[in-house]
Amino acid sequence: MWVRRAAERTHRVVVGEGRRVHLVEQGVGPLVLLVHGFPECWYSWRYQLPALAAAGYRAVAVDVRGYGRSLRPAGTDAYRMVELVEDNAFVVRALGAESAVVVGHDWGAAIAANSALLRPEVFRAVGLLSVPYTPRGGPRPSEVFAGMRGAGGGEGGAEEFYVPYFQEPGRAEGEIEPDVRGWLGGFYAALSGDTMPGPGAPDPHFVGEGATMRERFPVGRLPAWLAEEDLDVYAGEFERTGLTGALNRYRNMDRDWEDLAAYDGAPITQPSLFAGGSLDASTTWLADAVEAYPVTLPGLVSSHLLNGCGHWIQQERPDDVNRLLLDWLDRLARLHQIDSGT
Repeated sequence: MWVRRAAERTHRVVVGEGRRVHLVEQGVGPLVLLVHGFPECWYSWRYQLPALAAAGYRAVAVDVRGYGRSLRPAGTDAYRMVELVEDNAFVVRALGAESAVVVGHDWGAAIAANSALLRPEVFRAVGLLSVPYTPRGGPRPSEVFAGMRGAGGGEGGAEEFYVPYFQEPGRAEGEIEPDVRGWLGGFYAALSGDTMPGPGAPDPHFVGEGATMRERFPVGRLPAWLAEEDLDVYAGEFERTGLTGALNRYRNMDRDWEDLAAYDGAPITQPSLFAGGSLDASTTWLADAVEAYPVTLPGLVSSHLLNGCGHWIQQERPDDVNRLLLDWLDRLARLHQIDSGT
C-alpha cells in the first residue's frame, strides 16, 4: 500500500484479496464511502470530502473498478455488480472499519444500493444521488433497452438508446478515445441543467442511425460547474486508462440480472436518502421507482428533487447536496442508527 499526501486529502491504494482500489480520504470519524458514476472518478466528490470531514466524518471517495488507479481486469465479466460490491466491502476492511455509510451517484448509486442489499452487516445506511433504487425484476435488461428505439426526438425513428450503444465492445471507445477531452466536455454539458439541449431538441441519450452520440452534444459550452481545470482532471484520467473498464459496467447488466435472481424485488431496509435533479432524465424516467419507495426503501429518511438541476448533482449543486447529506447523517446519528459524527 502506498500513500501520497496533498493538502488535506490523502491518496491511498489498498491492495489485497485480489483487489486494488485507489481512494481519497479526508477527515476522522465514522466512515462514509463515496462511489462515483460514469464517466467520472473520485474527483466528482471534491466538494463533499471537505464538508464531511469538517462535520466529523471520515470521508472516502473511491475510484470504482475500471477507473483511475483502481484494478482494471481484462475480462468483461470482472465488472459485474457482485464484484463491485465486494470491492466496497474490501475497502471498509482495509481501512480498519467494521461498517460504513455508503453514498453513490449515477452507476455509483446502483453500486451503493446493491452494497446495502448484499452486505447489510457492513453498510448501515445508503444515500442515492440521481438514480433511484429499482429492485431486480422484470425481463432481461437487454430486452428492455432493445425496445427503447426511436424515442429521442430525431428524424427517421431508427434511433438507438445509449445503453446498447455502450454495450457493444469497442463501439463507444471508437467514438470517445480519439478526443477524450472534447467528448467528455460535451457529455457533461448535455446532461447539465444549464447547458442541456432545450425542449424539442434531439435527446442526447439516443444515437441516430449511422451517427454518434457526440453529434447531439452542445458545442463550445461547458456547464457552470465544470472549470477547464476540472475537465483536465477527468480527461487526464481517461486518456491514461481508456474507456473500456468504465464501459464494462454497462456490459454486465444481464449478468447482474442473473447474479441477483435471489434478490428479485427485494427492498433495502437500512436508513436511506435520495436526491435527484428535476431536469435529470435518470431521475424523471424512473419517477415510478421513486413513488415505490415506501415498499422498496422502507427505511427512507428523506427524498429531494432539486429544481433546475441536471444529472451531475453533487457538482452542480454542491452546497445543497452537502446540506442534505449532513442533515441526514446528523439525524441518523441522533437516532443512534449510525455512529455520531461529532
